Amino acid sequence: MELFPPIPLADWQDTKETLHRFAQVVGKIRLAGSMRRNHWWNVPFHLTGRGITTRPTGWADGGPVFTLDFDFVGHRLVAATLDGREASFPLLGRSVADFHRDTLATLAGLGVRAEIEHPRPFDLPDAARPFAEDTEHAAYDPAKALRYWQVLSQVALVLEEFAARFSGKSSPVHHFWHTFDIAHTRFSDRVAELPPQADPVTREAYSREVISFGFWFGDDEFPAPAFYSYTAPEPAGLDGEPLDPPAARWVPRKGSHLAVLGYEEARAAADPRAAVLDFFESAYLAGARRAGWDAAALACPGGITDPYLPAR
Repeated sequence: MELFPPIPLADWQDTKETLHRFAQVVGKIRLAGSMRRNHWWNVPFHLTGRGITTRPTGWADGGPVFTLDFDFVGHRLVAATLDGREASFPLLGRSVADFHRDTLATLAGLGVRAEIEHPRPFDLPDAARPFAEDTEHAAYDPAKALRYWQVLSQVALVLEEFAARFSGKSSPVHHFWHTFDIAHTRFSDRVAELPPQADPVTREAYSREVISFGFWFGDDEFPAPAFYSYTAPEPAGLDGEPLDPPAARWVPRKGSHLAVLGYEEARAAADPRAAVLDFFESAYLAGARRAGWDAAALACPGGITDPYLPAR
């Protein structure tokens, strides 16, 4: 199929807002039932051949091992346990309140007692409203949900290709239900100085120097899908560094700067995949230069660190 098919925010915003809250319900179950990993690596979704998955979850909360998978081909939420039992329900025609109720009931039917510590959206406009009371968000267009997963899958492969170029500490390519983006992050492993008033989520995510790369579908502040990168903490002069391709730019955001390449601008390139890879590489080198990383020592051409293979 077409690389980077169109997905303008306005065309699916109602489905996106509902699906984002569905993802937060499942993501918070994963948060409660998984072993904590540095920088919250235990929390995001990973992609599958039909949608996104929590991966096997359990034991950390004393319960049985299970998975929750969004199937965007069959448009169902699928719960499965380690002993082979499975149950599911359709995503279409459900409000967030319905989804929250049916998810917990489906797990209970499999013997999984799932609890959500804070059963309300995280960092969304309706963060004070419990999932169980949200009958407003109930839009689910199967074609738009399928397109969302297809775009995620294509972007994930580009991010995997880019991730292979780095031999240092780096995150998986994963899909965050908090900001509804897909991201890969590189670390210098130098401790970052955070202000004492920073919240616990931020303190864990940014306890080390990072350069992060990803894609998001747009939001109220930036109403268009785009590829992005940022360096944290942001070194002085970062926004003066050059970016590739020419359509890429630095955008002020919440007191710092994002490197941004619009999705439509990438689609318009002669080689969209190469344009995105060039963008990520230029943003990485910009951050590495300004933050004093040894980019040459951390390079991993072709995903290879074997010292003899390149010589052959």
